[in-house]
Amino acid sequence: MSAKENRLTAGRKGLPGIGQDTHVLTIIGLMILVCIIMLLLRPEAYFTGLNLRSMIFQFPEYGILALGMMACMIAGGIDLSLVGIMNFTGVLAALIVKNMVIIENGEVTNPAMVVPAVVLACAVAIAVGAACGAFNGFIIGYFQLPAMLVTLCGLQLYTGLAYGITGGPAINGMCDAFKNIANGNVPGTPIPWVLVIFIAVLAVVVFIMKCTVFGHEIYFLGSNAKAAMYSGINTLKVTIMTYMFSGILGGISGILITSHLNSAKSSNGSTYTLLSLLIVVLGGVHPDGGKGRVVGVVLAVLLLQMIANAFGLMHMSDNAKTFANGCLLIAALVLSVVLDKRAAKKAAAAS
Repeated sequence: MSAKENRLTAGRKGLPGIGQDTHVLTIIGLMILVCIIMLLLRPEAYFTGLNLRSMIFQFPEYGILALGMMACMIAGGIDLSLVGIMNFTGVLAALIVKNMVIIENGEVTNPAMVVPAVVLACAVAIAVGAACGAFNGFIIGYFQLPAMLVTLCGLQLYTGLAYGITGGPAINGMCDAFKNIANGNVPGTPIPWVLVIFIAVLAVVVFIMKCTVFGHEIYFLGSNAKAAMYSGINTLKVTIMTYMFSGILGGISGILITSHLNSAKSSNGSTYTLLSLLIVVLGGVHPDGGKGRVVGVVLAVLLLQMIANAFGLMHMSDNAKTFANGCLLIAALVLSVVLDKRAAKKAAAAS
């Protein structure tokens, strides 16, 4: 192993296992608590196959967004533009499908164009998402501007582009093949396509973060940007690639949410920015960067879906759900601070 690889992996060796990760254990405890509460209140509605399928169809679109947010925050930044990228790419995908596949009286008149249209729409959404992310990363890395400000401007930029294309009204009425991406099942099975897509994306993210030099560079950049630069890492390149990676995930989410709703507009998923931030912080990603585990983020996605579903079954208002999410975010931030102080005390005592 080269000296550079040794430096990149040195910071990863100290990561705790699942049994030692306080954030992971906390999330698992909260999941158990939600199950106990719903077992007492609404077991006949919560613990059913139909309700499970309902949850599976809902979380992948914002779960994939959270994975993009995770990568940027581990690198010491943040990506507030993800919802804008999601809607911009979703609008582009919807336009391609609508213009290439002609539907008259509910029937497709040119069925030979369905597959090329769906493939092209997905490819364009992912490519444009990558370009948007690369643009964010270049502005952040080259001009050394705060990621929060750049991506907040990006959110407005990409949302404005989506609004400018649609003129306000939603683009509706895509063909069944496109709708089935997020609403259909794998042929001959009860397994939703959207779950297969989420697992595939998750596998790629895990591989990149754990098994590639790029993934190790993301952690090193978030831990100490100056040290990363002096160790020979091209920090501008890593920053651009990180936000490009996030943008690609935003493009995938754009495909999923447009397919799920059969509608594309600039205001879809307006709550997903806060939700993805909550997921990432609750999942154990340090707000200052350099620390975080994919498993924690995935568990946080599942926990918040369980809570949202429980609130829905209890017919509680969206305001109550927003309040609960805010409380969870504050608790997660406080937990990060407490754990940092505890680690600092242990290090001081050991020295």
